[in-house]
This record gives sequence, C-alpha cells and structure tokens, in this order.
Amino acid sequence: MINLESSLENIEDRFVNIDTYLCKHNFSLAGNWDYKHGYLDKRLDQERMVWLRIPFRVTQGSLDGECGGCQAMVRLGRPFVFRHIYNKGTDKHAAPHLLGAVFDQFQSPIDPDASLDEMWVEEAKKVLVEVETGYLQ
Repeated sequence: MINLESSLENIEDRFVNIDTYLCKHNFSLAGNWDYKHGYLDKRLDQERMVWLRIPFRVTQGSLDGECGGCQAMVRLGRPFVFRHIYNKGTDKHAAPHLLGAVFDQFQSPIDPDASLDEMWVEEAKKVLVEVETGYLQ
C-alpha cells in the first residue's frame, strides 16, 4: 500500500455528491463499508488486483446504502494505491456452510499488500489529478 498526497483529502460533502462525481471516473463503493466509514475504489488493472482507494468517514448522519443514507456528510481521507494477489480459478478450500447450504465462493488474497510496480503508482497519481481537477473547479 502506498499513500498518495491529494487535494481531495479532508474534503467534506454529502456522500451522494462525492459518489455521483467519482462514479463518473469509474469509482464504486467498496463492499466493506459500514454506517460510519467506507472506501471508494477504482480498479487500475484488468485482473482486478491493483486498486486506487479513497477512504471516507461519515461526519453527519449515517450511510445506510439506500438513497436516504446518501444524504450523510462524509470527509475524504488520504487516497492510497494497493495490490492484492488472489488465487486464480476455483477455491479448492471452499466449503458449504452448515446453515443455509450457501457455498463460500470468495477467496482470501494470497498477498493482501503485495508490492507495486512504479507504473501503478504513477497511474494512480494520474487518476487523482484528473479527479481533483474536475471536483475542485
């Protein structure tokens, strides 16, 4: 993981405004959000292993995933770029859960904080400049 300086850090706005804007730049709300904080992610590679992530925390209201929660006020944190290396193919260790017989299809990363080539850091910086330029105007 490599932290990146950005003029987006500490910007406070309604989640709906930030999310709508960043969606136009192919960011999406990461699945690991909760009512008080979360991440907006943009994949940088086709294999979905290198990501630019902008963290946020809720400063007013709560994020509930529904349109009403979009009115929550959030403050952006310091963006960072990271690389997760996953197994390719089927997870041989996946097993049915006892309750509901739902099959666990998601794999843990082999290396959740793998090293990054400088080209990915530069790519993340270019994306940030593009996002900053449009948002801060």
